[in-house]
Amino acid sequence: MARIYRFLGGAASLATLACAGQAQAGDLRPDQQAFRALYKEMVETDTSVTTGSCTLLADKIEGHLKQAGFTDADITRFAVPEHPREGGLVVILPGSSKTLKPILLLGHLDVVTARREDWTRDPYALIEEGGYFYGRGTSDMKALDAIWVDMLMRFRKEGYTPKRTLKLALTCGEETSTAFNGAQWLAQNKRELIDAEFALNEGGGGRTNGPIGRGGKVIQMSLHVGEKSAVNYRIEATNPGGHSSAPVRDNAIYELADALARIRDLEFPLMLTHTTRAYFSRLGATRGDEMGRAMVAIVANPGDGQAEALLNSDKSYHSMLRTTCVATLLDGGHANNALPQRAGANINCRIFPGVSAEDVRLTIEKAIADPRMTVKQTDDRGPIAQPPPLTPAILGPAERLVKKYYPGVPLVPTMSTGATDGIYLEAVGIPSYGPPGLYGDPDGNGTHGLNERAIVKAVYTGRDFLTELVKDYASR
Repeated sequence: MARIYRFLGGAASLATLACAGQAQAGDLRPDQQAFRALYKEMVETDTSVTTGSCTLLADKIEGHLKQAGFTDADITRFAVPEHPREGGLVVILPGSSKTLKPILLLGHLDVVTARREDWTRDPYALIEEGGYFYGRGTSDMKALDAIWVDMLMRFRKEGYTPKRTLKLALTCGEETSTAFNGAQWLAQNKRELIDAEFALNEGGGGRTNGPIGRGGKVIQMSLHVGEKSAVNYRIEATNPGGHSSAPVRDNAIYELADALARIRDLEFPLMLTHTTRAYFSRLGATRGDEMGRAMVAIVANPGDGQAEALLNSDKSYHSMLRTTCVATLLDGGHANNALPQRAGANINCRIFPGVSAEDVRLTIEKAIADPRMTVKQTDDRGPIAQPPPLTPAILGPAERLVKKYYPGVPLVPTMSTGATDGIYLEAVGIPSYGPPGLYGDPDGNGTHGLNERAIVKAVYTGRDFLTELVKDYASR
């Protein structure tokens, strides 16, 4: 059973934090200095499932919200007893309309674990260097978290009242399948608390055509509309084993190796949604190269093998066109001098919207074609992914602001090949979109890997962009 509870704010004021960061903030405006201090505090609060605490960061955020004028009545804290360090909060800024449904801003506080010995810099220190912010969570997704929190604090201080009520849910558990997932819990247990016309979440943004230090420029803005489902399967071979001095061909590790080779070669069929059709047709029309022509061609004729082959040469496009499965974990054997009695692997699949996890399991089983192997689903991220509708009310304001902030840059609807907590909202009737505004380098900026970074200019520009976008949505 989960419990709802409240914490009294005890964090240092943002004014104090801003002063501490002014030496690195340069010529930032006072409001940008305060935002940078908040962002720094978020990055420097370890929220990984192994060594950190989302609850601790939620405590600090609650303190800042109260200093901005929010009260106990505006803030709800939540957690479950089994996961006390994985708590979150929901804060509400009431709107003037009694008939318009609210807008929900969603963000996860947790980050992927980072080890200091693997990183060039301290992963839990915000370091500004060469036009980038370095640190775990700088891109995924504490920049957007900080923008959401800073935005509501400024709205409250300024006395701004939107037509639509604005809700912010900051949760934990998005990055770890074994953790308490706050977004899922809210959707299943406190639906009325987060009820909204739609949600703005991670997954959108934009990309450059190369590192900013080498002249990279923004070439694309994306509106995240729908995503794949993430599902894990375990494939396993078992064997009576025996003494290693008398080997036989019937070996669990060899059977597993053969199965993994078949999974490596497994190619799921090409599929398109209304979102990916719009993505390839819009983006392809802006490119004057062979890849652009292939994008347009695949929309016109999904059976165009030549176009598909060229698109498949780009790993992002390949993944956007189909379900994908890949081996991510491996185990086997029990002693140096014994034939293995068991060998297994985790297969992580990103399943195309509308395809069931059982259909994928059967496809893996058929590809392995070995009755000695078992294929079992071990976990998933919830319901079958269904893309939300792409409406003018969502697309229009985003297009107008892209023209203002990034003239000449196309805005393309994008299906995420990863996974977000938006899937839990969509399962209970709250469409989730990832807005444009922020952007990164084409290599992914080290997200989930070493030396994660965010482009400094992108963070500040994205903050202004998203503030205008939320005001636009909230006024309609």
